[in-house]
Formats: sequence, structure tokens, C-alpha cells
Amino acid sequence: MGSQGPQMKVLLALTYYRPHVSGLTIYAQRLAEGLAAGGTQVTVLTSQYARSLPRTESIGGVCVIRLPVAFRFSKGVLMPSLPGMAARLIGGHDVVSIHLPATPPEALALPLLARRSGRPVVATYHCDLRLPPGFLNRLIDTGVRWTNSLSGRSVDRIVAYTEDYVDNVPFFGRYRDKCLIIPPPVAMPVPDPARVAEFRSAHAVDGGPLVGFAARFASEKGVEFMLQSLPKIRETYPHVRVLFAGEYQNVIGECKYWRRLQPVLEAESLHWKFLGVLSSDTMSAFYGACDVTVLPSINQTESFGMVQVESMLCGTPVVASDIPGVRVPVRKTGMGLLVRPADPLSLAEAVCDVIRNRATFIRPRAMIEACYSTQATVSAYRDLFHGLGSKKTSLSGGRKSG
Repeated sequence: MGSQGPQMKVLLALTYYRPHVSGLTIYAQRLAEGLAAGGTQVTVLTSQYARSLPRTESIGGVCVIRLPVAFRFSKGVLMPSLPGMAARLIGGHDVVSIHLPATPPEALALPLLARRSGRPVVATYHCDLRLPPGFLNRLIDTGVRWTNSLSGRSVDRIVAYTEDYVDNVPFFGRYRDKCLIIPPPVAMPVPDPARVAEFRSAHAVDGGPLVGFAARFASEKGVEFMLQSLPKIRETYPHVRVLFAGEYQNVIGECKYWRRLQPVLEAESLHWKFLGVLSSDTMSAFYGACDVTVLPSINQTESFGMVQVESMLCGTPVVASDIPGVRVPVRKTGMGLLVRPADPLSLAEAVCDVIRNRATFIRPRAMIEACYSTQATVSAYRDLFHGLGSKKTSLSGGRKSG
């Protein structure tokens, strides 16, 4: 085996892929298309989570194969045809890239099938899984942790976003010698000043400040705490408005959370506006128009938050939760403030502080790009895949920083 250069073939497997929108799917798409643009042949094996999606298609030079879903459990799906299809595909690829957290068939079957075929496996550990309260969700959480841990024993390398997350998450404790730190792929066009002005004019209330919130509507994102912070923010900025950019209706696994927050959302309707999923160009106008963006995530389901770096690239500072991984971009760049998670008062005070002293938090775009870029991420993965593919054996070695 051991294909070199443009002949390298990578099988990338994960539960959801585009058009599903989440930090994980955006990460995977940027990685897959970046590798493909450099000459690597990339196949994505994923779920046909919506029946309207084609079973096979090409997206950005990447072959996407979607498997039918037999049934769902919370945010997970079961694809009975996964082991058979994976077994057929693995033999035609040099390296298998899995993305955790994942359901047991993905987390366990893929590494075992790859080993049987003599193919190395790289696991990218995106975050812990912490589902909303409930007996079934607790069982799922426990099962996923168990299978992810077993998967960690079988793979050759484990990619993490930051040293901070690795140092604070139990999953990595047994596998530190396999860990490689590769910052996530972040890309965002330079905002067009005319579009920024137009966006701000369309959404600001009587010239008041705009607070950006780019996320899926999900409990781990801390939506309720941003809502609870609004009355305090209004004491200083009566015409403030939160712009929520991202999926918010019928989000997989979050329908109960959406219904629970409806009374508060209705009460704050003048100061909270849903924008839906925006294109990349529109996102740059969104970030550029905001005075500050927030990332009030509450637990280790959030391991980094690429949206905060996107905001920084557009010249807008951030208020983020002081939790492992998430705090790294603000600490590294100084472009914002950190707050205690699930603390509306601290969140409100920090938002007002950044709005009031915004100029002191601004950093040059070139500085942010020097820390985070899609090109650097793709290059690090390409080197990793080629190194493993050429050796064709399970490796272990010292922990590196990328």
C-alpha cells in the first residue's frame, strides 16, 4: 500500500455531513474539501439522515456516500448497512478517518474493520457527548463514552483541537501518547464594508448595539443564559438586539429545549431575532455588523467554538465561557473576555464591557490568521495521513503540538 502524493485515498466516516450544519460537519467539510483540492481522493461515509438527500453525490470534489437510517435515538442514528459498506470501502483507501463522538457501529466497527484490512485509523475527538436530562439520554451518554473509549484503544492517532481540552477531559487520559494537537480549520471572508453597513441598518434597533450568537439552537450552547442576561444588558443598552445565526427550528434532539424556551423568546422578541442558516459571505457581514459575539456554552460538549475565531477574523471581539478548549482563542489572542458558564450576570457584564471598550479588544486579522487557518489544518492532516499510510502499521509515539 502506501500511496504517495496525489494518489492518497482517505475514507472519512461520521454520523452527519453537510447539508447538516454543526461545528463538526463544517470542520469535516473543510477538511475533506481541503484535502481533495490538494490531490487527495476523499470519500465521506455518512448517514442519509433526511430521505430527501441523495444516496451518493459529489460535493466540493468529495464523494459522499449516505447510508439509510433504520431508526433514531436522540441525536444518534442506526445504519444497519454501515459495517458491510465500510468493509467494502476500506480496502480501497489508504487511511480511515473517524470522527468522535459516534454511535457504536461507527466508533467500534470501523477501527476493527480497518485493522483487519491493515489500514491505519485516525480518530478526531471533537467533543464529549452530554445529552439533555432524561433516563434514555443518560444511557446513551454512558454507551457512547464506553464505545469511544474502546475506539481510542484501536486507533493509531487521536487528533484533538487544543492541549487545554486534552488536559481536562477524561477520555484522553489513557491515550495521551496517541494524541496530536491540530487546531481546527477556520475560514471566513473579509467583510465587505458596504454589506456590513447594510446588514447593520437592517437589523439594529434605533442604532442600538448588535450581539451576535452563531450556533445551533441547543441546550449545551447556553441559549437560556443569553436570554436571561438580556434584562441586565438593557439597563445599559436599552436598544440592544441579539442576532441568532444558525439552525433553530426542529434541531435534531433539541425540540423539547425549543419548546421550553418559547415563553422567554416571545417575551424578548423585540431584542432577539432569528436569522437562520446564513451563507459564508452573509456570515462575514453578520460578524462585521455585530459589536460583540457570544459563545455562552455550558459544558464539554463544546470543545472550541470555531465561530468565535470566525468573529475575530471579521474584527469583532468575543465573550466566551471559561471552559476547557473554548477559552483558548480568547486567551491566545486577547480579543474578548471570558465568563463563568451558566452565569447570566457575568455574561451581561462582559457583553457591556466589550461593547463599551470595543476598540481595546480589536486585533489585526493577520494575527488571527497566523493562529488559525484551514490551510494549516489540512496540511497537518495530510502529513499525518501520509505518514501513517506509508508505514501501514499501528503507531505510538510522543504527543505533538500542531
